[in-house]
Amino acid sequence: MNQARRRFSKLQAALFSGAMATTASISLLVPGLSQSVRAELQDSPKAVLDEAWQIVNREYVDGSFNKTDWQVTRQDLLSKNYTSREAAYTALRKALEKLNDPYTRFMDPKQYEALTNQTSGELTGVGMRLEEDEKTKAIRVVEPMENSPALKAGIQAGDTILVIDGKATKGMTVSDAAQIIRGAEGTKVTLRIAREGKSEFDITLTRARIEVAAVRYSLKNEGGKNVGYIRLQEFSSHAGEQMQAAIKKLSDQKADAFVLDLRGNPGGLLRVSIDIARMWMDTGAIVRTVDRAGDSQEMRANRTAITDKPLVVLVDDNSASASEILAGALKDNKRATVMGGQTFGKALVQSVHSLADGSGLAVTIAHYYTPNGTDISHKGVTPDVKVEVTDEQKLKLANKPTLVATKDDPCYAQAIALLQTTASSARPVVANELVPVKK
Repeated sequence: MNQARRRFSKLQAALFSGAMATTASISLLVPGLSQSVRAELQDSPKAVLDEAWQIVNREYVDGSFNKTDWQVTRQDLLSKNYTSREAAYTALRKALEKLNDPYTRFMDPKQYEALTNQTSGELTGVGMRLEEDEKTKAIRVVEPMENSPALKAGIQAGDTILVIDGKATKGMTVSDAAQIIRGAEGTKVTLRIAREGKSEFDITLTRARIEVAAVRYSLKNEGGKNVGYIRLQEFSSHAGEQMQAAIKKLSDQKADAFVLDLRGNPGGLLRVSIDIARMWMDTGAIVRTVDRAGDSQEMRANRTAITDKPLVVLVDDNSASASEILAGALKDNKRATVMGGQTFGKALVQSVHSLADGSGLAVTIAHYYTPNGTDISHKGVTPDVKVEVTDEQKLKLANKPTLVATKDDPCYAQAIALLQTTASSARPVVANELVPVKK
């Protein structure tokens, strides 16, 4: 029982698609080394190499290390002299290539910090979504985020940002502007704003830590049926609580059915994917993982579903890992109709470790299977209803995101058509496997 609990705790800290950081306390050096060698390693880039090597040696899912001698790899890493940390990082990356696993990877301190910032579901800044105006090329506010300094200061959707801390935005990209606006918590940034019907004005904002919305939702009336549309962008640390709030809010608004959009979702935290599956499923298996020792762990629903209304899940070839876990669980348990394109096909679990110098290491620790025992590796989840979308249609949606979840969105349109034929069953009836899309 205790061993099972330990395995589950390890998996709870794991992730899909390399999208979350966890820390681990480990010994930097293996036993049996002299004090002089220990001191030499401790004060050199080799310390991080040995730390990373030990994590892989202890946790990597393939005990044969892709049929390489992992002990010899360690000797090679520690026998060389490195003139810089960058040289040591390059050597470590080359060593990891021997595993032939793109998901087991090293991250330098900047890459590791970017990863942790992204998947924490938080950022430091003023909280605005920006875009470039198609005609004027000006930097425009799409919307201020909830509970952000921008919203509290009165920034509005449609505002144009002319100057940032004295720097004119003319010729800047959205990325350039966002980079300047971001900064340390508690520091200030001054923006000059142009707003229709008002003279230009300056506004000074104090940067803060802001929770990023991973979930966007709305209630849509589609042919007399109230459809709760929810788009989940990633399985970040706040995505579960945001999903719970979305389902409850839409249920309170009398949603008759739901569309859960996982298109383009690259994955994220394992525990969050399980939590979200439990919001839709009352009973049944969610996912089974198997580690290198052959020990398996099955995660199941626990009678905490928020709704039993009909559900369609939208997926595409960029729906990966945690998205595939959720889609596979809902499909295999016949809780939802999965619609769209074949998913990415990532059936591996990673854990991420911080290393002594602020860098990080993601290492594959397990393989996973859908409730029906399907291995989706390199194959993906096959939708119940395949929707063929042309390149032209994809480009149109990419260039005009406001068309997503409208009649101009082929997958969403087919989901609505399916839901309109459904009365109250949890899973809409699928009449045919391939749904043609009008061009």
